[in-house]
Order: sequence, then structure tokens, then C-alpha cells
Amino acid sequence: MQILIDYSSAAIDTIIRYAPRLGIALVLALAGWKAANLLCAGIARAMDAKCVDQSLRPFIISLAGYAIKVALAVALIGYLGIPTASFVAVIGAAGLAVGMALSGTLQNFAGGVVLLMLRPIRVGEFVDVAGHLGKVHEIHVFHTVLLTPDNRTVYLPNSTISNQPVTNFSRQQTRRVDLTFGIGYDDDIDRAKAIISRLIGADDRVLRDPAPLIAVDNLGDSSVDLLLRFWTKSADFLAIQHHLNEAVKKAFDAEGVSIPFPQRDVHVIQPPQASAG
Repeated sequence: MQILIDYSSAAIDTIIRYAPRLGIALVLALAGWKAANLLCAGIARAMDAKCVDQSLRPFIISLAGYAIKVALAVALIGYLGIPTASFVAVIGAAGLAVGMALSGTLQNFAGGVVLLMLRPIRVGEFVDVAGHLGKVHEIHVFHTVLLTPDNRTVYLPNSTISNQPVTNFSRQQTRRVDLTFGIGYDDDIDRAKAIISRLIGADDRVLRDPAPLIAVDNLGDSSVDLLLRFWTKSADFLAIQHHLNEAVKKAFDAEGVSIPFPQRDVHVIQPPQASAG
């Protein structure tokens, strides 16, 4: 019984001795957390003022936030009287174990660093990554956010982006448009080419240099295929493609140029009839 009383007394003395320091540490933790958030907000405003690339901002802010909060935790542990050297050793051993368990997460972090160093994608660009088409919305420490044309949000691990082919549709200012129009074998090729030439000549989105090309591309089973090839600004690629498909169809209909559908001639051969004996 006396031993229990001694332990209880020692515990109470310890609580009384460390309670003020624990209370101060808690207040410092809350204040430090708030200060870390304010500092990150200040970093964001400074990057806005300096016009830092949008691709870098979320990554730098996230990394700065993690670094500040880890430093705050180490400082508070030192304030509580826990030897930081021993703590760092324990953290190192724990970090090794956690790192092995979270190897995928570390790969995502490394992938994020690679993305910001090599810059295959930037915020605002339209890309195709791992079968996902979309506009790059944000690049974070561990993942990248894409917004698809139908307004879906896709979260891609950075390791996936850094290890797979990336098609960037926005990096070049111009793109080549290839369209094919089939006409009937009985139609006048020169007339069809003149119609197409007139339509693209009236559209300012078609660039004149390099000069557009209209040529017979293939003699198909049911049609003569005319190839239209021209260059346009990347921002106009889809719009002009859709416009010309419709415009050429309407112009061909109005001027009597046919667009044949696949067809096949079937020859029926009657077997010779046996003569009556």
C-alpha cells in the first residue's frame, strides 16, 4: 500500500512539475501551426508578386509547409527536455521503416521533383497521360490534378506521369490538321478540290505558311479519297476540324459532289441447266 502511495505521489509531482511546460508547449504548437500557415500564405503572395510559374506554386507551398511543421515539432520536443539527438536517431530508424512501407509515396515525391525539373507539363496545358486527357490544374508534391473536357477531376500519382509517355498538346503553338473526304469515282476530282480550296481560303484560322495541301490520297473500294492537310493554331485545332467536316459536306451536297458509302458489286452466276434427255 505504501508503495502505491509513493508511486501516486511521484506521478503527481511529475505532473505538477511538467504541467506548465506541457501547457506552454501546447500553446506554442498551436501558435507555430498558425504561423506556419501564415508563412505559407505569405510565400504564395510573394510568388504571385514575382509571377512564379503556376506549376511551381502548389509544390513549393506544400514542401515549405511540411518543412516548417517538422522543424516546429523538433523544436517543441527539445523544449520539453527530450534529447533531440536520441529523437533524431529514433526518427531516422522509423523513417527507414516507414519509407520501405511507403515506397510508392516516395516514388510519387521523386516523380514530382522530376516533373518540376524537366517540366514536361505545366499548369494550364492540355495533355494526354496514362490514357487520361485533360488540362493540368495543379501539380502537388505527390500527385497532379487534371480537369477533363467533360469536367471530371483526375488525380494522377506523380510517379505515373514521370514513368509513362506524355503527349502535350499545348507546348507547340501550331498543329497540323489532316482530313480525308471521299468522293465518287464518277465525280470530278478538280471540282471537288476547288470546293475544298475555296472553303479553306475563306477561313482565317487556316495558316498560309506552310501552304495547305489537297491531293488524291487513296483509290478506295468505293471512293476516291482526297487528303486535306493544313496548319492552324493549337487553340483552333478542334474547332476548325469540326467546322470543315460540316462545311465540306454541305458544299458537296449543294454542288452535286457525292460522298459514297461502302458498296460492293455482287455478280450472280447461274449454273448451266442440264438438257432434258
